[in-house]
Amino acid sequence: MAARFFRVAGLCFSLNLPDGHPLCGRLSNYRPFEIPDGAADEPLFSLSFAPAAPEGPFEPVYVPKVEPGEPVVNLYRFAGGWMTEFAPVATVPVCGRLVFDESFRDGRLFAEGNPDAQEFAVNNSLMLLFAFASARFSALEMHASVVTRGGRGFLFLGKSGTGKSTHSSLWLKYIDGTSLLNDDNPVLRVVDGVVRVFGTPWSGKTPCYKAEDVPVGAIVRLRQAPVNEIERLGIAQAYASVMSSCSGFRPIRALADAQHATLATVATSVPCYRLDCLPDEAAARLCQSTVDG
Repeated sequence: MAARFFRVAGLCFSLNLPDGHPLCGRLSNYRPFEIPDGAADEPLFSLSFAPAAPEGPFEPVYVPKVEPGEPVVNLYRFAGGWMTEFAPVATVPVCGRLVFDESFRDGRLFAEGNPDAQEFAVNNSLMLLFAFASARFSALEMHASVVTRGGRGFLFLGKSGTGKSTHSSLWLKYIDGTSLLNDDNPVLRVVDGVVRVFGTPWSGKTPCYKAEDVPVGAIVRLRQAPVNEIERLGIAQAYASVMSSCSGFRPIRALADAQHATLATVATSVPCYRLDCLPDEAAARLCQSTVDG
């Protein structure tokens, strides 16, 4: 068994791969975040492989209806912990079953299928465990695209298909000095009273894995519209906007309380906006001149 250690958003975790496992030569998205064993702090959590599928009984807690093409993530309760099922889409078999304890510190994954399917299961297991375990450290795993400019980060939020990646690409094309930090799952974390955004090993369909972080300049929720208009949100609206794009499971009280404290800090200290927009240069320039002018 070979243990690998990683640091994301200043927090460490470990992945224990069986010797000779097909994934030993994969998982390249984690390499920028890998650290030597001796450099690791006490890990937030550890993920290991289980030799057999977990046995129930399991009580369904969160089994949502999945839209075509969207991944499957189902959550179940059992005595002493939780079990999550993963599948790339609803039309293919479940490829991963993750069991983890009440403290989110010990995860055991039964993964099956080809190496691509198993890699999907590992990525989703690590994302879920990180989102749950990091909440008590003022961290929020976000569904957002992030660009940096002038030493600050700008997050673009929105429902799937709204155009978050498109808007980032417009900044990259038309706004000088812009770089992409992460295109799907960055982490917001309050560090010494400052809200910072961190790159992660998880960036959706865009391979952008940077172990970098910057203070947050603004957070912008996008909505498709026939005209380009931008409006700054009040604190309550900002709280709701950021909350709707962060990962977690609010029926777990400890997670909900920790996330509430972090969301309150973000909403009161970071300018948040709503941008009604077209996918065009004018939208990018209006956004940049407002939030970074």
